[in-house]
Amino acid sequence: MRKVVGGKLHGIRVTESNLEYHGSITLDPAHCEAAGIFPLEFVEIWNKSSGARISTYVILGQRGSRCCVLNGAAARTCQPGDELIICSSVYVDGEEIVGLSPKVVTFDAHNNVVETLQYSVSQDAAGRYQFAILDDEGARLQVPLKSGVRQKRAS
Repeated sequence: MRKVVGGKLHGIRVTESNLEYHGSITLDPAHCEAAGIFPLEFVEIWNKSSGARISTYVILGQRGSRCCVLNGAAARTCQPGDELIICSSVYVDGEEIVGLSPKVVTFDAHNNVVETLQYSVSQDAAGRYQFAILDDEGARLQVPLKSGVRQKRAS
């Protein structure tokens, strides 16, 4: 079994840190649904502002709140305004990677969804893996993407 990306919230900002709560990260249910992240699922969190990397589980906040609240010990690693990458994982056999299409949801500075991308893995006739990033219309984008610059679609 291999651990691979299950879904990702990319560039979401911390709205609050709550040291006194008993643990976890609180997220807007709409954001979790868009990325395929489940309540109580363990996620890895990478803080782009500080470099901190932690693991905790997801609890759902109020729908439409655009919240991203670090609770308990996790609150010590993130401050309001910090930009995060939150990634869930799935375990697959090698052959199952083909056809897997995790969602990547990107955000603006106010935690509004900017776009929903999709990772795609396929195999060519020789059995070599092919990787693509697809936009919300299914068009293939260049890899790697440059931050803040929308690139031309790949041919």
